[in-house]
Amino acid sequence: MIARKDPSRRRSSWPSPPRITWLIRLIASSAAPALALATVAALAGVAGCSSATATEPRDAIVLEGPPPFEVRRRTSWPTAGWPEATPEEVGLDPAAIGRLEAYLFARNGDDADRRGQRTNGFVLIKDGKLVYERYARGYDADTPTLTWSVSKSIANTIVGRAVAEGFLDLNDAIGEHYPPAKDGGVDDVRVSDLLRMSSGVDWNETYETSPVFSSVMAMLYTRGRGDMAAFVASHGLAHPPGTRWSYSSGDTNLLMGVLRAALGDERNADYPWVALFDRIGMSSAVLERDAAGTFIGSSYVYATPRDLAKWGFLMLNDGVWEGERLLPAGWVKFSLTMAPAYFNTELTPGTVDDNPGAQVYLNHGDPARDVPPPWPAAPRDTFAAQGHWGKSIFVFPSLDMIAVRTGDDRVYACDIPGNAKCEPDSTKAYSKIHLLELIMATVPGGVEGAGTTAKADPKEGG
Repeated sequence: MIARKDPSRRRSSWPSPPRITWLIRLIASSAAPALALATVAALAGVAGCSSATATEPRDAIVLEGPPPFEVRRRTSWPTAGWPEATPEEVGLDPAAIGRLEAYLFARNGDDADRRGQRTNGFVLIKDGKLVYERYARGYDADTPTLTWSVSKSIANTIVGRAVAEGFLDLNDAIGEHYPPAKDGGVDDVRVSDLLRMSSGVDWNETYETSPVFSSVMAMLYTRGRGDMAAFVASHGLAHPPGTRWSYSSGDTNLLMGVLRAALGDERNADYPWVALFDRIGMSSAVLERDAAGTFIGSSYVYATPRDLAKWGFLMLNDGVWEGERLLPAGWVKFSLTMAPAYFNTELTPGTVDDNPGAQVYLNHGDPARDVPPPWPAAPRDTFAAQGHWGKSIFVFPSLDMIAVRTGDDRVYACDIPGNAKCEPDSTKAYSKIHLLELIMATVPGGVEGAGTTAKADPKEGG
């Protein structure tokens, strides 16, 4: 039996983000009645009405095997804090570190216009040691930062803990645990489908560019915010589970509802802390709940960059921490295997650089469709947690390196596919590609394995 801790500790200590947005104000006081009416219809009307049915029984997923990289032996762990070293002591080029810093913290516009790099903090870990960090814009090493969709990758490991402890199985149909799934006709969706964003749920993940008919905006801010998991379940299916990949905050929050049901309310109340955060020393972590009391795994984890790096270190060590296996054997391999449904899904300019694993992004590409790896400067084994407005945790296993960046970028460089309003000069706005080039330049002699051709079949495993 897991020892329980006070469920009120740290659980509600961080202020909730504003729930009344410009979208709500538009509805309340719109000078454009037709738009307001359409918005009300989209946000207050009935949920999805598609009638896709489940596929024939599928093969069971078996968790087994090592991750797709070498796991190194450790003599120290950062539970109580990261040991520190200079870049020179771990073989990094200090001049290249300086160029990286100059890019990250350059000012190419006033805060008022929200242009240019808006880096809040950056942490670089090499060989298990903190070798560089800097903060700006009022943030410091002790400031928990809203991570937006980086939260999804952390949700992956919380669910992984529940699988390790026997509360869930990847092959479970979610209706076995979560009754609203049956009401919504999504009960045959598997836990693995939600992790891989392949549920088939009828969902529209658009944000500022198309808020009127956005499922995610309704879930987070209007009619779905009272019970987000039930709201997602009510949408029904657009495709049979496991057949199409679609980026979905809804899948993550439905997964959080399934997790809560499997754990029971008492255990769920502090499960992320007891099972994960406290074990690896993520003492700054805050995870918000919706009005029904379910964790919002899609978007609302707060943590410091130093603590976010510990998530990367857990994955880098195949789910083992201080000699104790926290994630099931094979979990990291499963998480870093491309979602099979991705290969059946038509790509768009906005998704062509998405290489989805299980709530984690990969650097494989899809050679069969002439899709190159999205981060050509980085090794093929690179993986990442990524969030809105420039949040990221990049993990480079072959380099034993982790880079965490928190930011608040509103204008990106034009090298991000599907980005219409962008900055042509990648040195004057946030660019994942340019950032990774600068990080890789800190490694003298270049990076083995970087390029445009995947080293292994991205469909292998999981």
